[in-house]
This record gives sequence, structure tokens and C-alpha cells, in this order.
Amino acid sequence: MEVSISRVHFPVTTLGPGYRLGIWFQGCSIRCPGCISADTWGTGRRRRVQVSQLVAEIEPWLKSADGITMSGGEPFDQSDALIELLQAIRSRTSVDVLVYSGHPLEALKDALGRANGLIDALISDPFEESQAQSLALRGSDNQRLSTFTTLGEERFSPFERKAGPSDMALDLMVDEDGSTWMAGIPKRGDLIRLRELLRSDGHAVQISAHTSRRR
Repeated sequence: MEVSISRVHFPVTTLGPGYRLGIWFQGCSIRCPGCISADTWGTGRRRRVQVSQLVAEIEPWLKSADGITMSGGEPFDQSDALIELLQAIRSRTSVDVLVYSGHPLEALKDALGRANGLIDALISDPFEESQAQSLALRGSDNQRLSTFTTLGEERFSPFERKAGPSDMALDLMVDEDGSTWMAGIPKRGDLIRLRELLRSDGHAVQISAHTSRRR
């Protein structure tokens, strides 16, 4: 089975506890206004690979990863491929798996039933730009953190709290083509401010954050 992937990176330190393997799916049907990852919305960009090929690529990192975070894009828009990937990962490692989804928790009931035992924790519900941003691991306060396993409860119950300054940190990565990207949950508006700061210093900058209004 094929899966559309935006990027894979290890280590990621800003989307859950420890040094994590990050997997970003490509394609999102939700397209929340203000999303910081609008480059992952379209289905035609990045690459499509067999799930087995992706598993072979990430397998060397599984031995070192403290956990795995899947985001996007929208992982549940490719639910069959997501579950096949989760099954393959679960057969190779016992570390925790956190999945981000913009779908309401209630809408994921069937998919989560199929993924029983494969997902330890889930952050669900769409990003809402009008909502406050005060909770750890979440971009807006309407988003819910759910745990489904004992491991998920152990690893993620400490994140059921207000966000502190360290929760607003970003991982900075540089791809082979020289493009730079960041992973994490930035403070609202930080990417726009960074863009303007770099532009004022003479740099040509594009960011993937969607702007719901002209800035």
C-alpha cells in the first residue's frame, strides 16, 4: 500500500517526550485557517512510497527513538496506510506513538477502533485561530489530548497542563537541498514575526504558515 509523506526526521524534541522520530503525512482535507504547516495540505507534493519502503527507511532510527510522533497533513485522511504503518512499527518497537489529527475525536471512532493498541496518545480536533493557546503540545485550547494505553498515560499525562516557555521551542532542520524547516508548536504569530525580521535583514524568506488574513 502507498502512503503520501511530506517528510521524516530524527530526532524531534518538541512534539512529545524524549528524542522522537517524526513522520509528517502529506495531504489534508481540513485546512485550518492559520495552520503553520500549509505546505502539507496538497496531495500532489512530496512523495508517495510503499509503506514497506517507508518502514525500511525509518527502521535504523527505531532503535534510538524514545517515541514516535505522526502529524501532517492529516494522518487519518490516509487511514488504511496509517494503520498499516502503525502495525509495522508496533511489531518493531515498543516506544510510545503520538498521533496528531485535526478531526474531532468523535469522528475518529471507527478508525481508532481499527487502530486499537497501536496508538498510545492522540491530539485531536481542528486548530482554531480564534482560540487561546495555553496548553502544552497544542496549537489552540479546543484541541484534546487523549490517551489509550498505560504507556500513553505514563508518557503524556504530564502534558495535561499549561504550556511553559520550553513548550514553545522549535527544532530547526536543514534538508539536503538547503531548505530549512522547523518542527514544534510555536507561539502564535512567531513564524510571521520571524519572516518579517529576516526580510528586514535582506533575506528572501518563504514560510509554510497559512495566513487567514493579509499581514
